[in-house]
Amino acid sequence: MLYHLLVPLAKTFGPFNVFRYVTFRTAGAFLTALLVSMILGPPIIRKLSAMRARQVVRDDGPQTHLKKAGTPTMGGVLILLAVASATLLWAQLTNRFIWLALLSMLAMGAVGFVDDYLKLKRATSTGLRPRQKLVWQILIGLLVGAYLYLFPTDQFTTKLAIPFLKRWLPELGLWYILFAMVVLVGCSNAVNLTDGLDGLAIVPTLMAAATFTLFAYVAGHAAIARYLQVIFVKGASELPIFAAALVGASLGFLWFNAHPAQVFMGDTGSLALGGALATVALVTKNELILVVAGGCFVVEALSVIIQVFWFRRTGRRIFRMAPIHHHYELNGLPEPKIIVRFWIVSFVLQVIALTTLKLR
Repeated sequence: MLYHLLVPLAKTFGPFNVFRYVTFRTAGAFLTALLVSMILGPPIIRKLSAMRARQVVRDDGPQTHLKKAGTPTMGGVLILLAVASATLLWAQLTNRFIWLALLSMLAMGAVGFVDDYLKLKRATSTGLRPRQKLVWQILIGLLVGAYLYLFPTDQFTTKLAIPFLKRWLPELGLWYILFAMVVLVGCSNAVNLTDGLDGLAIVPTLMAAATFTLFAYVAGHAAIARYLQVIFVKGASELPIFAAALVGASLGFLWFNAHPAQVFMGDTGSLALGGALATVALVTKNELILVVAGGCFVVEALSVIIQVFWFRRTGRRIFRMAPIHHHYELNGLPEPKIIVRFWIVSFVLQVIALTTLKLR
């Protein structure tokens, strides 16, 4: 919005010319999202508490989680408000990828919101049936994939970029729609599964969003993309603003979600954040990098898949409880130590992901 309002006035007032630069607006989006989170956080938490939007703890979970019962949930609303307001304020609103990322995030957030609402209404840990939730996620994923397939920016849209290899770009063709759906559904569910301890999901999300802010900037800058031998995506130059807003909103949410948490994001936040990261990865042609940058999410999801598969096959469990962070809890590791160690691993994974920019 500011771009459209102030850039035309740069001819009469030179300082407004700074709004032309995506780097300036990216910083503005980060700070705006952080500020919105910090300002709206307390009243939203009070409102959620007054509405009795409180966490319902599973009976079969770790006993240490019983003290979390009653903590306000659905705090993902705060994240969505912060990201949307910062993006709309600082981005160039004629850019179609900005709208794709926003709508993808909000659609996934809406699925999570319905799931959270039903849990609260029923006063149980069960909201939407897993099949219902999956159907809606698949539909959103297919719509995003179909849009990118039907309205490509160039010949690289349906190709798969492989880290460390610059010339081998497998063509997925129509299968790209299915691939995009898998990326979106997989990432949103992986973030959702990770969101089980105070601050456990939000910091890896924050770090991955920061990594993709840089990747989006590189993908949208023709000269830098050519120098680093990565795919230049026409129109991706505005996506750093959206990704930076994710970073700011996540950092602001962490202020209230740090142990002991004052609020939980719920499925409203976790599904939305996963969908947002996946959409940025798809547009910038960094889908496989997402597996590295979001490695903590991948491990959490795999632990559930392995646990379910092995239990159905043998009747025994590999982990004491899945996702894997619960396994560590039941082994006696304190919650803060588990959380910080996940953060450390996530930071290392971001460094590894960034090395793919040059090692090709």
